[in-house]
Amino acid sequence: MNYHEVPLVFACENCRLVGIATIPEAPSTIGVLIIVGGPQYRSGSHRQFTLLARDLARDGFASLRFDYRGMGDSEGALRNFETVSDDVKAAIDAFLATTQSIRHIVIWGLCDAASAALFYAHTDSRVQGLILLNPWVHSEAGAGRARIKHYYLTRFLQRSFWAKFFSGQVKVAASVSELLKGIRYFFADKPKPSSQLNPSFPGENVSYIERMLAGLTLYSGHVLFILSGNDLTSQEFRELVRSDKGWQAACESTRVEQCLLPDANHTFSTRIHRDQASDITRQWLAKLT
Repeated sequence: MNYHEVPLVFACENCRLVGIATIPEAPSTIGVLIIVGGPQYRSGSHRQFTLLARDLARDGFASLRFDYRGMGDSEGALRNFETVSDDVKAAIDAFLATTQSIRHIVIWGLCDAASAALFYAHTDSRVQGLILLNPWVHSEAGAGRARIKHYYLTRFLQRSFWAKFFSGQVKVAASVSELLKGIRYFFADKPKPSSQLNPSFPGENVSYIERMLAGLTLYSGHVLFILSGNDLTSQEFRELVRSDKGWQAACESTRVEQCLLPDANHTFSTRIHRDQASDITRQWLAKLT
């Protein structure tokens, strides 16, 4: 389907935000808001978000990708994923005003953008779905356990590792120190399960991971997790879901689906994996229409 791209400038708390709407000639009633993770520009790593937006448009889905305040071409002070809810709301308002055929929004977010989406979605009835890729749930303990289980055990079985080890290419002291830290976290007491949450959204005195879980629990729309097999962030999220009863219960909901790409890295940087993530996204969106 043919499409055109429209630059948007819209306001968020007296700052001008900049985005690009990609609009097909006959848009679906579902529009996709692509939000960025980390200190990232609206094009995304490897132009991933630009390419995704154009794939979506060919299938009839309009999208908007934009820069938060303090990022890219947008005005304002730099902020992190925990403080962008106003930016997301302003982007949805501008998107719907620009493409009036849209009735519902799906938020697509990678890494800490997925975390930001979980903070926001339950507050806005216009958000019908979430597509969350490798959500950011980092903690020192969680990363240590994931590293032991998914990195070191694999590395110790690889001939290439032992070849480097015996040739002196491995920094033994640093590696041993990191390994011991991971072992300490692996055998340490697991964090208290988050299965008993206050039904209201928790305040700032709890961890951002608990706030994410609360957001997922309170959200009534559909959710798709797309996870990479070759990524510590994804592995840490998967370990959290396996070990925490609250996350287990939330992810076992009939509203929640998971899809694993075993060989993909964190940003789906190869063309094959980028196309796979795009295909999964578009197929899932088609089911919502």
